Amino acid sequence: MPKFILAIDQGTTSTRAILFDNLGHVVGMCQKELQLYYPANGWVEQNPEDIWADTKFVCRGVLQQHSVAPSDVACIGITNQRETTVVWDRKTGEAVHNAIVWQDRRTADMCKKLKDEGQEATVTKKTGLLLDPYFSGTKLRWILDNVPGARMKAEHGDLAFGTIDCFLLWKLTGGKSHATDITNASRTMLYNIVEHKWDDDLLKMLNIPKKLLPEVKDNAAKFGTAVPEFVGAAIPVTGMAGDQQAALFGQACFNPGMVKSTYGTGAFALMNIGTEFKVSQNKMLTTVAYRLNGETNYAIEGAIFVAGAAIQWLRDALGLIKSAADTEKIAQSVADNGGVYLVPAFTGLGAPHWDPHARAAISGLTRGATSAHLVRAGLEAQGYQTADLIQAMADDAGYPISEIRVDGGMVRNSWVCQFIADITSTPVLRPIVTETTALGAAYLAGLQAGMFESLDDIADKWQSEKRFSPQMASSEREQLYDGWQAAVKRVLS
Repeated sequence: MPKFILAIDQGTTSTRAILFDNLGHVVGMCQKELQLYYPANGWVEQNPEDIWADTKFVCRGVLQQHSVAPSDVACIGITNQRETTVVWDRKTGEAVHNAIVWQDRRTADMCKKLKDEGQEATVTKKTGLLLDPYFSGTKLRWILDNVPGARMKAEHGDLAFGTIDCFLLWKLTGGKSHATDITNASRTMLYNIVEHKWDDDLLKMLNIPKKLLPEVKDNAAKFGTAVPEFVGAAIPVTGMAGDQQAALFGQACFNPGMVKSTYGTGAFALMNIGTEFKVSQNKMLTTVAYRLNGETNYAIEGAIFVAGAAIQWLRDALGLIKSAADTEKIAQSVADNGGVYLVPAFTGLGAPHWDPHARAAISGLTRGATSAHLVRAGLEAQGYQTADLIQAMADDAGYPISEIRVDGGMVRNSWVCQFIADITSTPVLRPIVTETTALGAAYLAGLQAGMFESLDDIADKWQSEKRFSPQMASSEREQLYDGWQAAVKRVLS
């Protein structure tokens, strides 16, 4: 029997292929960085053909590097940067425009106009989302309105729309499967997550032809079969989820009240709220956590647009660090933040502020401030932003959050994990396998392929590598957090 699962983790700044065995252990990984383009202020794009080429490169690479025969791979799971929008020609498979990335703010005015028309309440009631350029719907509308000939082709059924998972599935299957999973569909602002269908009212609101849209499946399902040319064997694609839901799954947050927080390019905290759809009362999002065998679990989500990207900025734009790994020692080299705060609103502020026009700022600078204070402020920002989300989640839930399961590249930094625990006054648990986004995709694929028996089977495999307990005095916590809130007020538009 084939004994490996190939997980494709297509993220904002890189594409990775991770090979897992039938126990959920990492066998090997291959990664390639992805270029982003910034054609105008607040615009963020990627080349879809680069994404596809990189996906082939890393999948073939991980198998070759670890001498795994393609015939030994039982199934493929896909996880992806959510909301990033691609429209392509059904005949040629070529995109009509660059992918518009989830961080892109070009449709802020469109969203404001729809808000002014009183549309947000309808959007929230049907999708659990807010009217924000973050989501795919307005990005799709922009492509149809601005790419010559796109709308006419779309109305004739000649174009296909998808998030990155859907685009990759199309490519993997040689154009035979135009499908997405429910978690990615739930982020488009076009899918009704209460009635489980593409919503005619929302499509009409954004003037989007239904012919563009993919079929929506459960997270563990028969999505199609990758053509033999992909890696050398025909392999079924049996699992798919947006990156944050995949991380929730990989962290085994299967019970209501369980929370995970992922720190990648952005940071995203999700709390499982069970099988009943509930609208957040605290400007958080309600989204689909996962759907298995037709049963849906929902989550409350808080989205931070810039987390690791702030550290990249300190490295690439300011040259204050050589690598992200340097930041832990630098943060420890100063006794405190020196009153310096970095609000990383480079592409606006997400939850719970939802201000697309906010821009980043550094506050509290004095002649005594050093580059170390600024680096520390970049790390502290992740804790403060998480505290904003955890408080909103606790208010929605009606009880305090008992623990936060963390993952993503930034949590290798133990100083950051301890600061998150301190500033949220909540224990932080770092798992042994921190590649939980890819692991979640592998678990979903393995469930469908019969390699894992049940959610209990998966939950039993989760293990904590380290627990960070809150140590900060409440007076210090309150003083630091008050300073953060004052800094945020300065950047709100």
